[in-house]
Amino acid sequence: MSVFERYLTVWVFLCIVIGIALGQFFPAAFQSIGRMEIAQVNLPVGLLIWVMIIPMLVKVDFGGVSSFSVQ
Repeated sequence: MSVFERYLTVWVFLCIVIGIALGQFFPAAFQSIGRMEIAQVNLPVGLLIWVMIIPMLVKVDFGGVSSFSVQ
């Protein structure tokens, strides 16, 4: 298991903490992002969900891609 995989819980926790801190320091920027909607769907969230799901739908093997190969 790679370092990223081994400490995935830590990385998720750090991202949550950093996201909360950024929201506290730059509330106007995140409020404007939150208002970006079409048909009551937040566009940044919808885009990021698609970025997360599409590789699974097309069965991308990240081990086969040279820039992502971790050994």
